Amino acid sequence: MTIALAALTFLTALLDWAAVYRGWKRVELAAKPATMVFLLAVVGAAGGWQSLPLAFFGVGIFFSLLGDVFLLISFVRFSERWFLPGLAAFLLAHLAYITSLNLPLGEVSPFWMFTLALVLALTARRALQRIVAGLREKGLRRLVRPVVLYGFVITVMLLSALLTLYRPDWSVGAAGLVSLGAILFYVSDLLLAWNKFVRPIKNGRLFNMIAYHLGQFALAAGMILQFTGGGQ
Repeated sequence: MTIALAALTFLTALLDWAAVYRGWKRVELAAKPATMVFLLAVVGAAGGWQSLPLAFFGVGIFFSLLGDVFLLISFVRFSERWFLPGLAAFLLAHLAYITSLNLPLGEVSPFWMFTLALVLALTARRALQRIVAGLREKGLRRLVRPVVLYGFVITVMLLSALLTLYRPDWSVGAAGLVSLGAILFYVSDLLLAWNKFVRPIKNGRLFNMIAYHLGQFALAAGMILQFTGGGQ
């Protein structure tokens, strides 16, 4: 059952990528949210609601689904009014992911925590400076604070995922998958913001969606592996 749902999730994502590439808006309107609905079903079928970390991860998928819908409406209607609700939904998704990655709270070397936090903070600061400049150039100053807040939260999510690599309570495979997923998610959001607020990227939306879906899939796979017994 879980494998069949996982295959269906991936096939729906492929359909969404094709829709983005070809400009099939009606297909994208169905395929994009359907992908996350199926991914949520995968987590549930894998026994996700019996584990508190996976339950919080499922909440994150739900808010990601809401964010997908809001951003899709914003794109289809060429309206910025739906962008902020989409941003808020994804912010809540990342808060849920942060919670899921830190339950239970594991021991991490202070050296690695500080080193990774410093590297990510410097990287995020540089990227956000350019994105904020783009927002101001486009007259979207009202989005500056929400975007900066979102940038902080997704960076904490990425840090939480990467720190699992140094936690003895996490298996190497599961930690590797959630770390890869968080990196891809981070890259997908960077592509979205750069393409939307800094300068257009050729096939930017396509690359954004590929990185986004693969990131969500890797995060889900790592969480399932860790918290359904496969990672122990």
